[in-house]
Amino acid sequence: MQPDISVKHLNKVYADGFQALKDINLDITPGEIFALLGPNGAGKTTLISIICGIVNKSSGDVQAAGYDIVRDYRKARESIGLVPQELNTDAFETVWDAVSFSRGLFGKAPKPAHIEKVLKDLSLWDKRNNRIMSLSGGMKRRVMIAKALSHEPRILFLDEPTAGVDVELRRDMWEMVRKLRENGVTIILTTHYIEEAEEMADRIGVIRQGEIILVEDKDRLMSKLGKKELRLQLQHPLEKVPGELVLEPVELSEDGYELIYTFDSQQEQAGVARLLRLLGDMGIDYRDLRTRESSLEEIFVGLVHE
Repeated sequence: MQPDISVKHLNKVYADGFQALKDINLDITPGEIFALLGPNGAGKTTLISIICGIVNKSSGDVQAAGYDIVRDYRKARESIGLVPQELNTDAFETVWDAVSFSRGLFGKAPKPAHIEKVLKDLSLWDKRNNRIMSLSGGMKRRVMIAKALSHEPRILFLDEPTAGVDVELRRDMWEMVRKLRENGVTIILTTHYIEEAEEMADRIGVIRQGEIILVEDKDRLMSKLGKKELRLQLQHPLEKVPGELVLEPVELSEDGYELIYTFDSQQEQAGVARLLRLLGDMGIDYRDLRTRESSLEEIFVGLVHE
C-alpha cells in the first residue's frame, strides 16, 4: 500500500545555519491517525509546514497522496487540509462564507451539500450566518477545521487542534476526528495533550531537536516501554523493606503500610508470582493489591529526557 505521506532524508537548514530538521524519514499509511509528539522547538510545525508547502525544504524528498510536493505541488496541496495553531480567519465574514471561500481557493466548484455536512458534523450549522468575530475561541477553532475540510482532502493535519479548548469541546473534537478516519481521511496530529494521543492515535512518532527518535504502534510502544506498578496494602506496617526483598525493585511507602513493586509489563507473570511467593514464605500478609500502568505521558517524558 502506497503511503499517503512519504518523507525521505528531509533536512531543513535556515539562513542563519540553524538546522531545524535532520534526516527525517517517515511514512504515514492511508486512514491512520498518527500523533507527532515533541517538546517546543523540536521541529513539529516545521515538518508539517514543509509537507503542506508553506516552508521550503533544504534537501530530501516529500510526497503527499503520491504527488511530489515540489514538482506536483498543486495536486499535493489539493490533497491536504491544514488546521494551524493560530486562529487566523476574517473576523467579519460569516461562517458559511468563510468555509465556502476556502473551498474555492482550491479551484473546487461550489458544493453547498458538502459545506452543510461539514458544518453539521462540527456543530456549526446553527452558527452558519454568524460573523466569526462573534464566536467563542472554541467555535473559531471549529471553523478552522471546517475550512480545512471544505475541499474534501484525503489528508488532514491538525497542529495543536485543541489548544485553549475546554474539556467538553476537546472530547467532541476527538469524536469528530474518529469519524473522519472512518471516512478514510488520514490524520496527522501534533499535540501537547498527551492524553489526546493516547486516546486517539494508531501510531506515535517522537521528535526531539529536529530528529525523529521513535516511531511505533501506540499499543506496542506502551507495552515495550511501559512499566507496571503493583501496590500491596499490608495487614501490618513494616519499618523497612525485608532483606529478602532488597534485590527486588520494591519500595516501602512512608507509613509502612504499602509495598510498591515496579516491573516490566512483558515479564509480568514471573515477577509478580515470585514476589507473592517470597511474601508468603516470610509470613507477610496483605489485605489488598492493585496494579497501575505507565501512561503515555510518562513514557514520552522519559524518551525526551534520555
